Amino acid sequence: MSLRRTTLCALLLAATALCARTAAAEDVILPASIIFATSTGYWEDDGTTPVVQRAPSAPQTAAAAAAPAKPRHGYYKLFAVRQTDRTARIYLQQIEQGDGGPAIASTVELHELNDLKPYVTDIRPESSSGMLKEPGLFAMVYLKTDPDAESETWTVVIDEFGEVTVGKASN
Repeated sequence: MSLRRTTLCALLLAATALCARTAAAEDVILPASIIFATSTGYWEDDGTTPVVQRAPSAPQTAAAAAAPAKPRHGYYKLFAVRQTDRTARIYLQQIEQGDGGPAIASTVELHELNDLKPYVTDIRPESSSGMLKEPGLFAMVYLKTDPDAESETWTVVIDEFGEVTVGKASN
Protein backbone atom coordinates (compact mmCIF):
# COMPACT_ATOMS: atom_id res chain seq x y z
CA MET A 1 0.00 0.00 0.00
CA SER A 2 2.81 2.40 0.89
CA LEU A 3 4.51 1.77 -2.46
CA ARG A 4 1.24 2.56 -4.26
CA ARG A 5 0.86 5.86 -2.40
CA THR A 6 4.46 6.82 -3.11
CA THR A 7 4.05 5.99 -6.78
CA LEU A 8 0.75 7.87 -6.97
CA CYS A 9 2.27 10.92 -5.27
CA ALA A 10 5.25 10.84 -7.62
CA LEU A 11 2.94 10.64 -10.65
CA LEU A 12 0.82 13.53 -9.38
CA LEU A 13 3.89 15.68 -8.78
CA ALA A 14 5.27 14.86 -12.22
CA ALA A 15 1.93 15.66 -13.87
CA THR A 16 1.69 18.94 -11.98
CA ALA A 17 5.19 19.89 -13.07
CA LEU A 18 4.36 19.08 -16.70
CA CYS A 19 1.11 21.04 -16.61
CA ALA A 20 2.50 24.05 -14.76
CA ARG A 21 3.22 26.92 -17.10
CA THR A 22 6.06 29.28 -16.39
CA ALA A 23 6.70 32.53 -18.24
CA ALA A 24 8.82 31.62 -21.23
CA ALA A 25 11.46 34.03 -22.53
CA GLU A 26 9.16 34.78 -25.48
CA ASP A 27 6.28 35.87 -23.20
CA VAL A 28 6.27 39.65 -22.97
CA ILE A 29 5.55 40.68 -19.40
CA LEU A 30 7.38 43.99 -19.70
CA PRO A 31 8.82 45.08 -23.05
CA ALA A 32 12.62 45.04 -23.21
CA SER A 33 12.58 48.68 -24.35
CA ILE A 34 11.35 49.84 -20.90
CA ILE A 35 14.63 50.71 -19.22
CA PHE A 36 13.47 52.51 -16.05
CA ALA A 37 10.09 52.83 -14.36
CA THR A 38 8.74 53.98 -11.04
CA SER A 39 5.25 54.06 -9.60
CA THR A 40 4.76 56.80 -7.07
CA GLY A 41 2.53 59.60 -5.94
CA TYR A 42 -1.20 59.67 -5.40
CA TRP A 43 -4.21 61.27 -7.07
CA GLU A 44 -7.94 61.34 -6.50
CA ASP A 45 -10.84 63.23 -8.01
CA ASP A 46 -14.63 63.30 -8.05
CA GLY A 47 -14.82 61.69 -11.50
CA THR A 48 -15.40 64.96 -13.36
CA THR A 49 -11.78 66.12 -13.47
CA PRO A 50 -10.00 65.47 -16.77
CA VAL A 51 -7.07 63.08 -16.70
CA VAL A 52 -3.53 64.47 -16.74
CA GLN A 53 -2.84 65.95 -20.14
CA ARG A 54 -0.20 68.23 -21.59
CA ALA A 55 -2.03 69.52 -24.67
CA PRO A 56 -5.63 70.65 -25.09
CA SER A 57 -7.95 67.77 -25.85
CA ALA A 58 -11.18 67.73 -27.81
CA PRO A 59 -14.05 69.35 -25.91
CA GLN A 60 -16.30 66.96 -24.02
CA THR A 61 -19.73 66.31 -25.45
CA ALA A 62 -22.85 67.14 -23.47
CA ALA A 63 -23.59 63.41 -23.08
CA ALA A 64 -20.20 62.82 -21.46
CA ALA A 65 -20.66 65.79 -19.15
CA ALA A 66 -24.14 64.58 -18.11
CA ALA A 67 -22.88 61.12 -17.12
CA PRO A 68 -22.91 60.57 -13.36
CA ALA A 69 -19.48 61.04 -11.83
CA LYS A 70 -17.86 58.27 -9.87
CA PRO A 71 -14.96 59.18 -7.56
CA ARG A 72 -11.60 57.89 -8.80
CA HIS A 73 -8.15 57.49 -7.27
CA GLY A 74 -4.80 56.00 -8.12
CA TYR A 75 -1.10 56.63 -8.57
CA TYR A 76 1.36 57.77 -11.21
CA LYS A 77 3.88 55.79 -13.23
CA LEU A 78 6.93 57.48 -14.76
CA PHE A 79 8.97 55.44 -17.23
CA ALA A 80 11.62 55.61 -19.96
CA VAL A 81 11.45 53.72 -23.25
CA ARG A 82 14.76 53.09 -25.01
CA GLN A 83 14.92 54.03 -28.69
CA THR A 84 17.03 52.40 -31.40
CA ASP A 85 19.62 55.20 -31.17
CA ARG A 86 20.05 54.45 -27.39
CA THR A 87 18.27 57.63 -26.32
CA ALA A 88 15.01 57.39 -24.44
CA ARG A 89 11.49 58.77 -24.51
CA ILE A 90 9.93 59.52 -21.13
CA TYR A 91 6.24 59.09 -20.35
CA LEU A 92 3.96 59.79 -17.41
CA GLN A 93 0.90 57.63 -16.79
CA GLN A 94 -2.00 58.13 -14.46
CA ILE A 95 -3.05 54.69 -13.13
CA GLU A 96 -6.57 54.32 -11.77
CA GLN A 97 -7.15 51.87 -8.94
CA GLY A 98 -10.57 50.42 -9.71
CA ASP A 99 -12.57 47.40 -8.65
CA GLY A 100 -11.08 45.38 -11.50
CA GLY A 101 -7.51 46.27 -10.56
CA PRO A 102 -5.20 48.96 -11.92
CA ALA A 103 -5.98 50.51 -15.31
CA ILE A 104 -4.27 53.22 -17.34
CA ALA A 105 -6.31 56.44 -17.14
CA SER A 106 -3.90 58.58 -19.23
CA THR A 107 -0.46 58.59 -20.82
CA VAL A 108 1.45 61.75 -21.67
CA GLU A 109 4.85 62.29 -23.20
CA LEU A 110 7.22 64.62 -21.33
CA HIS A 111 8.41 66.80 -24.23
CA GLU A 112 10.60 68.94 -21.96
CA LEU A 113 12.80 65.89 -21.47
CA ASN A 114 12.29 64.11 -24.77
CA ASP A 115 13.33 67.19 -26.76
CA LEU A 116 16.77 66.81 -25.14
CA LYS A 117 17.15 63.36 -26.76
CA PRO A 118 18.26 62.04 -23.37
CA TYR A 119 20.25 59.01 -22.37
CA VAL A 120 18.35 58.10 -19.21
CA THR A 121 20.48 56.63 -16.44
CA ASP A 122 17.85 56.33 -13.68
CA ILE A 123 14.37 57.34 -12.55
CA ARG A 124 13.61 57.53 -8.83
CA PRO A 125 10.67 58.52 -6.65
CA GLU A 126 11.05 61.05 -3.86
CA SER A 127 10.36 58.31 -1.34
CA SER A 128 10.48 54.53 -1.49
CA SER A 129 8.27 54.12 1.55
CA GLY A 130 5.08 53.49 -0.42
CA MET A 131 2.07 55.47 -1.55
CA LEU A 132 1.94 59.07 -0.40
CA LYS A 133 -0.93 60.32 1.73
CA GLU A 134 -1.15 63.71 -0.03
CA PRO A 135 -2.03 64.08 -3.72
CA GLY A 136 0.82 64.77 -6.12
CA LEU A 137 4.09 63.39 -7.38
CA PHE A 138 7.76 64.20 -7.07
CA ALA A 139 10.28 62.11 -8.99
CA MET A 140 13.81 62.55 -10.30
CA VAL A 141 15.03 61.63 -13.76
CA TYR A 142 18.78 61.24 -14.18
CA LEU A 143 19.87 61.78 -17.76
CA LYS A 144 22.72 62.69 -20.06
CA THR A 145 22.50 64.68 -23.27
CA ASP A 146 25.86 63.25 -24.32
CA PRO A 147 26.62 59.59 -23.57
CA ASP A 148 30.10 60.52 -22.29
CA ALA A 149 28.94 63.38 -20.04
CA GLU A 150 27.95 63.35 -16.36
CA SER A 151 24.29 62.73 -15.51
CA GLU A 152 22.03 65.70 -14.79
CA THR A 153 19.08 65.54 -12.43
CA TRP A 154 15.66 66.70 -13.61
CA THR A 155 12.50 66.75 -11.52
CA VAL A 156 8.95 65.87 -12.46
CA VAL A 157 6.43 67.40 -10.07
CA ILE A 158 2.65 67.18 -10.04
CA ASP A 159 0.94 69.46 -7.55
CA GLU A 160 -2.32 68.79 -5.71
CA PHE A 161 -4.22 70.38 -8.61
CA GLY A 162 -2.73 68.02 -11.22
CA GLU A 163 -0.40 70.60 -12.79
CA VAL A 164 2.74 68.95 -14.21
CA THR A 165 6.07 70.77 -13.92
CA VAL A 166 9.32 69.46 -15.41
CA GLY A 167 12.62 71.22 -14.74
CA LYS A 168 16.31 70.87 -14.09
CA ALA A 169 16.97 70.20 -10.42
CA SER A 170 18.61 72.98 -8.48
CA ASN A 171 20.85 71.72 -5.71
